[in-house]
Amino acid sequence: MSRLIPALAAILAFGTAAQAQGELNIYSSRHYDTDDQLYAAFTEATGITVNRIEGEADELIARLEAEGANSPADVFITVDAGRMWRAEEKGLLQPVESTVLEERIPAALRHPENLWFGVSTRARVFFYAKDRVETPPQTYAELADPAWQGKLCVRSATNIYSLSLLASIIEHEGEEAARAWAEGFKANLAREPEGGDSDQLKALVSGQCDVAVSNTYYFARAVSSQVDGLTGSTDGIGVVFPNQETTGTHVNISAAAVTAHAPNRDAAVQFLEYLASDAAQEYFAGQNNEYPAVPGLATTEAVTALGTFKADELNLSALGRNQAAAERIYTETGWK
Repeated sequence: MSRLIPALAAILAFGTAAQAQGELNIYSSRHYDTDDQLYAAFTEATGITVNRIEGEADELIARLEAEGANSPADVFITVDAGRMWRAEEKGLLQPVESTVLEERIPAALRHPENLWFGVSTRARVFFYAKDRVETPPQTYAELADPAWQGKLCVRSATNIYSLSLLASIIEHEGEEAARAWAEGFKANLAREPEGGDSDQLKALVSGQCDVAVSNTYYFARAVSSQVDGLTGSTDGIGVVFPNQETTGTHVNISAAAVTAHAPNRDAAVQFLEYLASDAAQEYFAGQNNEYPAVPGLATTEAVTALGTFKADELNLSALGRNQAAAERIYTETGWK
């Protein structure tokens, strides 16, 4: 295993070496085969066998709810704080008291009552066609400026990334300002929202739009691996980290939580602490070209090349708290 994740088992600092044999059951909406290596290293270091069930986040939440107190799940892993909020609202998570997690995971990236902890982050930024855009927008507010009419593309308003971005605007500026922003942004779309973030970047390449809103890792993935319709064209795409003079760029997370009825609670807490170790952080984030949640750790070359930025320090629990309002505003302003 040291060949796969160098020295990982040796550097875990929270006393796992003497852990007795046991089991850990993970429900995860992450779909990366490379996670197997991370879990295998945990097993090597602790003797705890990891069993994993994968699925879409909402499907796993529904499964946890249906299983109730009989659920075998110990850990729930998903992307976006908004999805973690959905699990929280259904009473599917329990708080964790851990000095390791509280010291290593910044307050903005964990639930105020420690119901979940961010384990990697991504930034929602602007990408633009360098040959068509001389001065790209620098703030989220500028997306509603009529100067960008017919030039913007983004994914559907029903997508959790779109909901969370608007939820953050609601938290910072209130619902009235958020509604005006949603109306202005919609008026500037080059096409109806469709596809995923990679599709927005491909639309830049094809000339369908001049500025696209996307998470950073979709672009970094195209730089570091093969993405049809995008790899080979990334040199013509520029990046802007918005709101650097004010609130900072909107970020979101992949997060992990201990389930409300975890039968192996001690192992679950141990696993969350393991995910906060330096090596696990760099590996977990690096395999998807994200940023580690623990400050100061390395990420991939493709992500590093995007540059440094000031991140919004809003506690991400607000993204869930404002999700219903974001859904209502998008609907009332005619978004698809």
